[in-house]
Formats: sequence, C-alpha cells, structure tokens
Amino acid sequence: MPQTEGARLFREAWIAGVQQHFPGEPKAGYVTPWEDTPQWERDAAGAVYAQVRQFIDISDGKTDRLSREQKGRFVALCWTAQMFKHFDAPKPGYVADWPELPSWQQETDADVFEAIEKPLT
Repeated sequence: MPQTEGARLFREAWIAGVQQHFPGEPKAGYVTPWEDTPQWERDAAGAVYAQVRQFIDISDGKTDRLSREQKGRFVALCWTAQMFKHFDAPKPGYVADWPELPSWQQETDADVFEAIEKPLT
C-alpha cells in the first residue's frame, strides 16, 4: 500500500477508534477528516503506518500474538517520536508515556495497529 493510502488508513482507524472509545464529545481535531488534516499530521500518520507495517513484516505476521496493550504501546511510541520530529517543544500530552495516556487513547492506538495488521496477517 502506498504511504499516502497507509496514512489515510491510519487516520480513518484513529477517527473510528476515537468515535468508539472517547467519553463524550471528542475535540474537533481528533476527528478531523483526512482532507482537512494538517500536512504535518498526514506525514506523521504515514510514518507511523510505515513503522507498524514494517514491524509486522519483519515479524512474519506473528504480531497477532501480541496483546492489545503491546500493539497500542507500539503505535503510541512511534507517534511520540513523530511529535518530537515535528515540534521543538510538543505539548506534554502529545508525548505522554503509555501509563499517562487516557484509556480511550490506549484503546484507539491498539485499534490503529489492528487496522494496519488485519490485511497483512
């Protein structure tokens, strides 16, 4: 899958996860459609998609044995690296470690991993 399509898949999985797991009404930025997503965020989504895809590939598709938490942690860590890439001083919430993330975000990150993983395994 080309990187742009992968980035869109990432974003669509993120939006679906937010809509399922976020308590109440999410911030508009959490569910902004692809067409209105800022370029830095599109680039970050594409990079994380590529990292997850490569991780699945070099694991011979055995990532289906990982727990949801392990999958979500991987996405969260990759995303954190992108925040440091794109921002000199990212907001603390953008680079919070796994235990500090809200449960809705942990679940959404796991959903993103599984959306990328599903067609590959």
